[in-house]
Parts: sequence; C-alpha cells; structure tokens
Amino acid sequence: MPSRKARTEWSGGLQDGSGRVSLVSSGVGTYDVSFPRRAADEAGGVTSPEELIAAAHTACYAMQLSAVIGEAGGTVKSLIADAEVGLGPDPAGGFRLTGIKLTVRGQVDGLDADGFATAAENAKQSCPVSKALTGVTITLDAALA
Repeated sequence: MPSRKARTEWSGGLQDGSGRVSLVSSGVGTYDVSFPRRAADEAGGVTSPEELIAAAHTACYAMQLSAVIGEAGGTVKSLIADAEVGLGPDPAGGFRLTGIKLTVRGQVDGLDADGFATAAENAKQSCPVSKALTGVTITLDAALA
C-alpha cells in the first residue's frame, strides 16, 4: 500500500512564528498555519492540525462507511460526514485533543435507520483514521437524511 507525504516549514517561536503546510503527495495545496490562530475561536484564513485531522477523518470515515454499507447489502446515494476536533489544555501540561464529534447523514437504499446506525458505528470502529486516534474520545451522530 502507498504512503503519503506532507511537509511543514516553520519559522519563529510558538506565539510569533508561522508556517506553511504543503500536501506534497497530491500537490493540491499549501496552507498557512499559526499557533495564535490555532488557539483562537476564529481560524482567520489559516488551517490547523485539528482541521487537517478532521479532514482526514471525514474522508476516511466516508470511504469506510460506504464499504460497510455495501457489505450490509445497502447502496449509498450520498454521505455527508463532518468532524469537529477540539483542542484544549492537557492536565499533564501543554495541549491535547479534547475529543472528536463525528456526524454523518446518509441517503442509502436497502438499510433502515437501525441498519444505518449499526453500519455507521462499525465504520467508526474500523476506519483506519479512527483507529489511529484511539487516544481521543470520538462521538458519533449518525442518521439517514
């Protein structure tokens, strides 16, 4: 299986520095990062590790849920997955991810609401990004649209 590469170039200190994250493998973009913007309520046009984790998680989760639904005999018409990744103080010092709220709405043929909820939970457990984030509490809100 392939691996993928990203790079961050950073200059300055934590509070006064800034960086640029490049998605090297795909070449689809380079994005500004800044700790003050990371810790602020508004992103102000820069991304953060938490937003990039959220993007990775929703992409992986939607793919995995599509597979699980197919295995259960359903057919996906559409899935919309959102993730909100929290950042907060770590009691041990520094910061930590405080949780991930994963929300999915689906239009699916061949599964009722209970079948969709079961598939959604199974996908949450089997998604490779969810597995990588086992140290973070992940909640799931799944429903048919």
